[in-house]
Amino acid sequence: MSGVVRTLSRCLLPAEATRERSNSKDRSRDRDVNQEREARRRSREIDAMLARERRSIGRLVKILLLGAGESGKSTFLKQMRIIHGKEFDQKALVDFRDTIFENIIKGMRVLVDARDKLGIPWQNTENEKHGIFNVLALRALWQDTGIQEAYGRRSEFQLGESVKYFLDNLDRIGQLSYLPSRQDILLARKATKGIVEHDFIIKKIPFKMVDVGGQRSQRQKWFQCFDGITSILFMVSSSEYDQVLMEDRRTNRLVESMNIFETIVNNKLFSNVSIILFLNKMDLLVQKVKQVNIHKHFSDFQGDPHRLEDVQAYLVQCFSCKRRDPSKPLFHHFTTAIDTENIRFVFHAVKDTILQENLKDIMLQ
Repeated sequence: MSGVVRTLSRCLLPAEATRERSNSKDRSRDRDVNQEREARRRSREIDAMLARERRSIGRLVKILLLGAGESGKSTFLKQMRIIHGKEFDQKALVDFRDTIFENIIKGMRVLVDARDKLGIPWQNTENEKHGIFNVLALRALWQDTGIQEAYGRRSEFQLGESVKYFLDNLDRIGQLSYLPSRQDILLARKATKGIVEHDFIIKKIPFKMVDVGGQRSQRQKWFQCFDGITSILFMVSSSEYDQVLMEDRRTNRLVESMNIFETIVNNKLFSNVSIILFLNKMDLLVQKVKQVNIHKHFSDFQGDPHRLEDVQAYLVQCFSCKRRDPSKPLFHHFTTAIDTENIRFVFHAVKDTILQENLKDIMLQ
């Protein structure tokens, strides 16, 4: 019997071994199938992620703010933060407060120097000593008729446009507990150096607004921002037709803006980009037209130099004729960047223009 058992065992062992090898192959095949299934799942996830990213990039509205220095780009960006973003935190308020103090002191120094160069006498000779230590005597200096007369001739030298506002509010700004109001923040002037971006959402559509310094020394940085542009908002200070550049006292500011605009509007990179012209500082233009004859600075002007509508029409034509392709649309708006309601209204129209011209496949929800 034992011999039979051993014989049977020898006969059965190869069969069991065969089954074991077969089971091992099955497990290996199952493992390969599972790995392949997992790889396909991961591939689908990656494809879906890339598709979502492409859709997100496709939906992003990237707006580039361009224009010469002091045209109002940074003020416009502050308005976008106020209208569509968040309030300024304590640190931002303190930073703006320091900027305002600098604006006041620098502005008064400019006026004191200008009074001397223009040969305007002091009303009160005691104020002459304050011209050296003007931080301690800003109020007395501002009230001096010599300084006021120099201010009246401010187009003959470089003076920040918000200086009068801050000097008129010295009593409030001089308080130890002072923190800037929204209007103070909008009027605070600090030259943009480098690239400043602000992101916000409008009706579930992401907007990215990019501000680049407008002074000549900063313009080489513009090219870093051209990729993926949806639209360009070109800012012009419409009231500066009688003023010259800070960096070049021989070049008229409005002429400089026209030259920059001509370069941008005719650049092949922007053939499919909507360009919107903001003729800014309308509040200052209204006052300037009453006092300064534009024909003295632009001899081809025709019309009534003291009629606002005639001056506005001329300004629009000056920029419109810079296009080599007159069929390319040019949208324009007269704006006052320090007026929140004006910018709210204008940007609502601008937003619709941008989306209609460049994002026709996006439906606002």
